[in-house]
Amino acid sequence: MNLVWAAVIVAGVTVVAVSGMLLVRRRAPEGSYFEDGDRAAGVFGVLATGFAVLLGFVVFLAFESFDTSRTGARTEAAIVAQQFETAQLMPVAARAPLSGDLVCYARSVVYQEWPRMESGSLGEGYNPWGVTLFRTLKTVQPRSASEQAAYSKWLDQRQDREDARTDRVHGAEGVMPAPLWIVLLLSALVIFGYMLFFADSGERAIVQATMMGSVAIVIASTLLLLWFLDNPYHRGVSGLRPTAMKRTLTLLKLETGIAGGRFAIPCSRQGVARTP
Repeated sequence: MNLVWAAVIVAGVTVVAVSGMLLVRRRAPEGSYFEDGDRAAGVFGVLATGFAVLLGFVVFLAFESFDTSRTGARTEAAIVAQQFETAQLMPVAARAPLSGDLVCYARSVVYQEWPRMESGSLGEGYNPWGVTLFRTLKTVQPRSASEQAAYSKWLDQRQDREDARTDRVHGAEGVMPAPLWIVLLLSALVIFGYMLFFADSGERAIVQATMMGSVAIVIASTLLLLWFLDNPYHRGVSGLRPTAMKRTLTLLKLETGIAGGRFAIPCSRQGVARTP
């Protein structure tokens, strides 16, 4: 969601809330519908505090998930670059296949997985090039001390890469279950409805409009913030993009000079496997 749509939604909610307050105000008695304003304010304080505590806790969890996804994407990209270097210490026969598979892995993340994360259709399962890398690794027979050390290091990096990918994919699933959204929206409607009973024909319209409008702006903008954190993969402002993995792809092009010779890349520029 971009800023324009967010502003339109907040403005729309505010206009509806303020219009409702002004309409109710026309027939409201002086001093509001409540005979005991202090008691009404106390009840409203309980409602608003409960909503604020719940919303704040959920926003914290959503931000933690957002940050985990962002960190996972960066870590995964960095490990792919490190594995490319480790591949050059493997037995000669395995260097080219591993290097090519790593480039395809990075391409598939950028051009295959990322669009599916944005649409919410990624689902479960491994990256297909991660499986190909593992199958290639099974053919490696390290002999020298350096090859054995590289093989052991590759296994550690592979596990770290998969963990980072899991963190990245986790954000695409969202952390907000539907019942929680229902409770938050229902609580917001209750607060708006309760606010209407504070309509006071003896108070100036601008004061009543400001009172309702400020509540509407805060609640609407906070719920939109929660939606943004719960859906980190989008093309709007501050949405998570595959910048780190694209940087790794550029680095791999530059790092072909450290490879143990030329190597074939068994996929298209979009990360799709080439037919044999």
